[in-house]
Amino acid sequence: MTGNDALRGTLEGLTTERADPAFADLDLLSTAEQVALIAEQGRRAADAVAAESDSIAAAVDGIVARMRQSGRLIHIGAGTPGRLGVLDASEIPPTFGADPGLVVGVIAGGERALRSAIENAEDDADAGAAALADLGVGPLDSVVGISASGRTPYVSGALREARRRGALAISVANNRGAEISADADVAIEVVSGAELVAGSTRLNAGTAQKLVLNALSTLAMVQLGKVYGNLMVDVQSTNEKLHARAERIVMHATGAAPEVAAAALAEADGSVKVAIGIIAGEADATAVRAALAERDGRLREALSVLRAG
Repeated sequence: MTGNDALRGTLEGLTTERADPAFADLDLLSTAEQVALIAEQGRRAADAVAAESDSIAAAVDGIVARMRQSGRLIHIGAGTPGRLGVLDASEIPPTFGADPGLVVGVIAGGERALRSAIENAEDDADAGAAALADLGVGPLDSVVGISASGRTPYVSGALREARRRGALAISVANNRGAEISADADVAIEVVSGAELVAGSTRLNAGTAQKLVLNALSTLAMVQLGKVYGNLMVDVQSTNEKLHARAERIVMHATGAAPEVAAAALAEADGSVKVAIGIIAGEADATAVRAALAERDGRLREALSVLRAG
């Protein structure tokens, strides 16, 4: 048996690689029917994520425990999973006011692989390990290795290196009994099923991966006090739209009139948290910042301090 024969046999056993006969007439359907199938498959991916709630929650708890000690969250993958990891990481700073180094995305093949396929990059386990070494990964970090098939060597190498360095290793795969699960402290296996276009794991599998990454990073930020209720109180007002959003958040949180919210934001140097504290805590910006520092940036707790004082 050749290496290709063995690999073909492995792939044939994966649900993500299976050609589902239910979609055999895809190219004969009307556009409306094709759109309906896409939507149906998206719901299927979401249901698969919901079925893994316990493992996702365990991963979030592990990530948060380490982040509270200055740890990082690192997504790593090849191809679509790698691109999704980089996307998720890049959206954390503007949304939650987090340091750009708090959530990091790594893709096999480097920056060029974000736009172009890099041949054989996913097959290099040593490169996955080297990427984590380059980042200086340690015991306080959490590493999320993402692979639709669950057998990508680059991801396996990264997860093994993460564990060797004492980091929390989390795997995200789209097949049950995935190889990378054996390399993880927390295994998330989101069985999203056969793809509408057979083997095109940018579809169901990619949707499911995006949902999982959303959950891991967003809920970590929630638990770290980056939101108040469901409001983005650490949002960075870097453009006109975001400045207007900041005013709306302050108004929503406090019931203040637009001019009051705008004045508080000006006093707070654009900080939504501080502006809310000025209004709801009836304090000046210096006092609000002190209360936030005392409570590790948790606005709800800071407001309790201000009101008690």
